[in-house]
Amino acid sequence: MTDATVKFTRTQRTSREISKEIGFIPDFSASNELVEFRKAAWSQWLSLPFPNEKDEDWRRTSVQNLNLEGYKEASVISYKDSQIPQHLNRSLTEKNQGGRVFISGSKTDIFLAKEIQEQGVVFTDFLTAMDNHPGLLRKLLEKSAKSNEYKFAELTAAISTNGILLYVPRNVKVEKPLQSITWLSGEGILQTSHIVVFLEEGAEVTYVHETSSPEKLEAQSLHTGLFEISVGPEAKLNFVELQSLGVNVWNISHETVTLDNDSHVDWIFGALGSKVTKNFSHLNLAGRGATGKMSGFYFTNGSQHLDHDTQQNHLAPNTTSDLLFKGALLGESRSIWQGMIYVDPKASKTDGYQANRNLVLSQKARADSIPGLEILTDDVRCTHGATVGKIDQDLVFYLQSRGLPKKEAEKLIVEGFFDPIMQRIPFDNVRQRFQNAIEEKMSSY
Repeated sequence: MTDATVKFTRTQRTSREISKEIGFIPDFSASNELVEFRKAAWSQWLSLPFPNEKDEDWRRTSVQNLNLEGYKEASVISYKDSQIPQHLNRSLTEKNQGGRVFISGSKTDIFLAKEIQEQGVVFTDFLTAMDNHPGLLRKLLEKSAKSNEYKFAELTAAISTNGILLYVPRNVKVEKPLQSITWLSGEGILQTSHIVVFLEEGAEVTYVHETSSPEKLEAQSLHTGLFEISVGPEAKLNFVELQSLGVNVWNISHETVTLDNDSHVDWIFGALGSKVTKNFSHLNLAGRGATGKMSGFYFTNGSQHLDHDTQQNHLAPNTTSDLLFKGALLGESRSIWQGMIYVDPKASKTDGYQANRNLVLSQKARADSIPGLEILTDDVRCTHGATVGKIDQDLVFYLQSRGLPKKEAEKLIVEGFFDPIMQRIPFDNVRQRFQNAIEEKMSSY
């Protein structure tokens, strides 16, 4: 596979060091390779500067109000089953799902269907993998350690005493979807999600991950995520990612999907919650003929602040990317989408597309949409587009003239606005979650 490291040339501003560290020292007392990996990441976390508004990547999202010193470690927190919403325990499809990993604080529940285990698939937590698949975990963690370069990514790797590993062997096609959940159960805690996925040549799988918490948490909490996904030659991954965190949870995540020759990824985002989200999503098309599709859904209200930073990195010839993010905004909320299509000098015959569409539903809401292209070769086709607008009152009038009340007409227009994203979602239950979110947020419109 081509080296997927991208030296991105977006203009950077000088950052000053800020003394701001978490209020506890991670437990490194165990003696194993996972702890050594975490120690190295902890050293990086301490050495990297804290981001501020002078950094271009963080210019529109301030982390100065994070109460890092006051957080408790999630691994010492327990939860009650009664806290977990029913929808998190439902099967994704009419048939039973193939596997499920549930992580919250110090508790982990794992299930994987016997027939999928017999195919050689590994879907488990890091601690179990250290006992049963140490060589595989070591190989993947060594690879990931070379790619981390962001402060909060290093924090995730250092603090995460456990994580999720998905490995699908060569030419194995997993028929039933796999699901994992990170549940942030307490208040004033730091919870991490460290997810490593590796598909061998010709493998196929559908994987859904959700990060969630109770809706009402009085004290500020923080979730940090690090997703590292590698898709081998001619492999296919459907990856659905949901975020349904509570109103006082901050969420910072770094996610990378790297594709080899002729592989295919369909990557779907859904952001339903959190107080503040800063998400870095990198799609690295590192193999000839690779295809990646990214679809995003978000609906903000109140004082929510969601910031998505996406990169479509074309690093090999004949690669294709297609990004569509759609969002609606209410109250005094704000969304930021900043996207870049990067085309390497070696990546001729690239076909890249990105679009961001925003529907602003209140006077004080704000949407920033910033597409970009960086093309370093010829013989490519790259296009982008961005829109920010309000509900078309002519459409409202037309629907009212057909007998619909105004609120129903506006709700129908918003549902139609999101329909292209809904059509990309492979599961009825997930689509219904989004529909419910639209109805709930439109009820206050």
